[in-house]
Amino acid sequence: MKGESQMFLQAISIWGIIDIILIVVMLYILGNQLYLWYQGRRVAHFLENQEFRHGMHVAQIIDLRDKDNFDAGHIMGARNVPYAQFKIMKESIRKDMPVYLYDQGKSLSTRIAVRLHKDGYTDIYILKNGFDKWDGRVKKRS
Repeated sequence: MKGESQMFLQAISIWGIIDIILIVVMLYILGNQLYLWYQGRRVAHFLENQEFRHGMHVAQIIDLRDKDNFDAGHIMGARNVPYAQFKIMKESIRKDMPVYLYDQGKSLSTRIAVRLHKDGYTDIYILKNGFDKWDGRVKKRS
């Protein structure tokens, strides 16, 4: 028994150990993304562009991108609450109105939706394909 385990340890090269570490890290990242996806589906509604446009007139539209991206162009009526400053600015988001979130894609919006839900927000919506795929009206600042 002892001889077999020694042979097994000798057979594992440094590259084998690195491969195992990389696989574990990749599985962790994949698991984290799946968990985030599940949590997002549980706490928020994902909307296509048309659905987002239809309901945004009675909602708070929150752009989670940084200020430079927001200034380059944003959805009409949106206000900028950058992801990095969200903890500070969260108090300005009302709980009695629907919250429409978007970013470049949807990962930041999903993370913020989970945080908002934990803080008692219930009417949360996310632009499914993010600002990158938005085909509605955009306001650009000069």
